[in-house]
Amino acid sequence: MHKSGFVNIIGNPNVGKSTLMNALVGEKLSIITSKAQTTRHRIFGIVNGEDFQVVFSDTPGIIKPAYELQQSMMNFVKSALEDADVLLYMVEIGEKGLKDADFFQKIRNTSIPVLLLLNKIDTSEQQILEEQVTFWKQQLPHAEIHPISALENFNVEEVFKRILELLPEGPPYFPKDQFTDKPERFFVNEAIREKILLHYKKEIPYSVEVETEEFLEDEQIIRIRSIIMVERDSQKGIIIGHKGSALKKVGVGAREDLEKFFGKQVHIELYVKVNKNWRSNSNQLKRFGYNN
Repeated sequence: MHKSGFVNIIGNPNVGKSTLMNALVGEKLSIITSKAQTTRHRIFGIVNGEDFQVVFSDTPGIIKPAYELQQSMMNFVKSALEDADVLLYMVEIGEKGLKDADFFQKIRNTSIPVLLLLNKIDTSEQQILEEQVTFWKQQLPHAEIHPISALENFNVEEVFKRILELLPEGPPYFPKDQFTDKPERFFVNEAIREKILLHYKKEIPYSVEVETEEFLEDEQIIRIRSIIMVERDSQKGIIIGHKGSALKKVGVGAREDLEKFFGKQVHIELYVKVNKNWRSNSNQLKRFGYNN
């Protein structure tokens, strides 16, 4: 008997979805920062066993869209509800519901098995945890509630075992040696974008998209050339910094992460270009892989 299915992770921004995804998959596929809207795409992480294949899906945090890029991000979230075999709805201590009330209602009414993961319990007291479990039982009576700490890996293995019990029987969706649906260039772009989220403030990280123009791999080294797109000329100067110092920091940090990810030496060249108002341009969004 072989089990196979899609297990989709949803929740508000900053609840730790990407941390959980990486813990479940055992690889750093989703970038992690403390800033909202870190995840923009829907990313698959595939876990294979002799008699199972679990396709985990990390989605953007649920928000009310303010411009076209954010609307596209919410389309990824909605598609995650449509094809899930098991839904992981992730909340943290003190949360009261999703930022999108209509979407929350869909979760209440779904026939898909829902595991509500109450995250960051390592930062809470027992009494508050018990109150939260009671609250969520009232909000989602059909959901199974699992207190976890994704960061500390607490109860994550138990959640994984429960997922395997809930998965339907079926053949694998992907080859058994595959661990994600994304190409190498996607992870290069994400590694660079993570460093931008960490090193820059205010609007800058949200105005940036990364495109890798060259990815040349041989036995010893991977040579990469990537373009950082910004929306305005003033942002270009900020990204580059005094004598290129800020851009160099991004490049060094991304290179270190990518060498761990690919397991070999990486040489990376970064350039900055202005691509005016790309976040509101449907053609540009399609070019960067966002659905409309």
